[in-house]
Amino acid sequence: MGATAGMGSFAPISFWMDTNATNDRVAPTLAGSYEVDVAIVGAGYTGLSTALALRADGLSVALVERDVAGAGASGRNCGQVGADIGKSLQALRMQLGRERAREATAVLRAAISHLEEAIHTHGIDCSYQQTGNIFAGVHPRQTRFIERTARIAEELRLPVTVLSRNELRARGIPEAVVCGYQEHLGGALHPGRYARGLRRAALAAGALLFERSPVLSIEDGDPLILRTPHGRLRCGRCVLATNAYTPNLGWMRRMILPVAVSALVTEPLNDTQRARLGWEGREPIYTAHHVLENLRWTDDGRILVGTKRVRTGFGRAFAPADDPKTFRALERVLRTRFPELHDVPVVRRWTGPVALTPDFLPVFGRTGRARNVFYGGGYGGHGISMASYAGRIIADLIAGRDLGPARVLVDRHLPPLPPEPLRWLVGNTIISTLQRLDDRLDHAAQRERVR
Repeated sequence: MGATAGMGSFAPISFWMDTNATNDRVAPTLAGSYEVDVAIVGAGYTGLSTALALRADGLSVALVERDVAGAGASGRNCGQVGADIGKSLQALRMQLGRERAREATAVLRAAISHLEEAIHTHGIDCSYQQTGNIFAGVHPRQTRFIERTARIAEELRLPVTVLSRNELRARGIPEAVVCGYQEHLGGALHPGRYARGLRRAALAAGALLFERSPVLSIEDGDPLILRTPHGRLRCGRCVLATNAYTPNLGWMRRMILPVAVSALVTEPLNDTQRARLGWEGREPIYTAHHVLENLRWTDDGRILVGTKRVRTGFGRAFAPADDPKTFRALERVLRTRFPELHDVPVVRRWTGPVALTPDFLPVFGRTGRARNVFYGGGYGGHGISMASYAGRIIADLIAGRDLGPARVLVDRHLPPLPPEPLRWLVGNTIISTLQRLDDRLDHAAQRERVR
């Protein structure tokens, strides 16, 4: 028996992509030479949304994807569309001040609306539920933090409602949640089906797509030349839509820190198990830990638990994907938050990349000798709506249009990440400290529940 025996099988991409990656015929690899107005590296939410926006502007576009569309973070996340940006709303308010923080949350609101419009416009069947999310505390000592964050959310024009313990129980929210507030924006979706829906929409709009075509190099200049194992792409402008993978292309190494996060799902609950659990409204939950927990129903009646642990690799290497300690921690979360489900087995587990910036905020901009390389990324684990809206921001950058509130996320000064080995040492020290603080809180919460 392996170290992760009993925690289900490990998915090469994710539970979400087990079937969705094969429902559509794989696009051809890039072979030979092509020329387009804009080449987009990466066919996740950022790349696909950018392709759609640029095609609407009348530009010729080619997407180049190392695997299949959605195989990166877009197909591996927990599927929660939250009304949150950055490390926390308190940190956002402190970093930017009230007015610029309001600009950032205006972008977030626009991003959520854009995602919902894209689902409707393109007829994407991704089981989107506009339930909002519950921002949750698991110990009474988190109550003041939750209430303070709710006040800041209202100040920044994000509608929320603080819920008392009695109100949480009346809604059927699991008893492990002792305080929290309801967000009135966003909800949850099936990330794999959403990614594949955007893929179909981009192809229908006339974008070229080359899958299983890793970019080996980008020759900086005007024009730019992208090379893959079997082909060459010449373009006037290039978009780096590779998020956590971007440093491995030789770009944004001092701006993006890739980290690994994981998730697992149970088998579908039967009628008896659902009745024991309650949670009839199925509002997704994310917790007020330093390293949050994602807790949600899937559309087919499973329970998903995600994040809880964050891991960094060294240099260009990602942290090991199938890490036993990480998945044991996630199963502890499952059993602790949902003791009613002691008899429900875990059936699938997976890991995906997240891109962090030094200030935990998304970043957009342009670089290169001719200023013709554009980028968007660093969503910090809140990327479903922001990455879906990234295409609009990047298209506006390319066209020279007014960015509106999004200017707060563009070309801003970021303190550079240190080189290795200092990056690994500092990153792991910070992450370990935060996780130890979370573990202490969890121990206190468990003692409180026993009492």
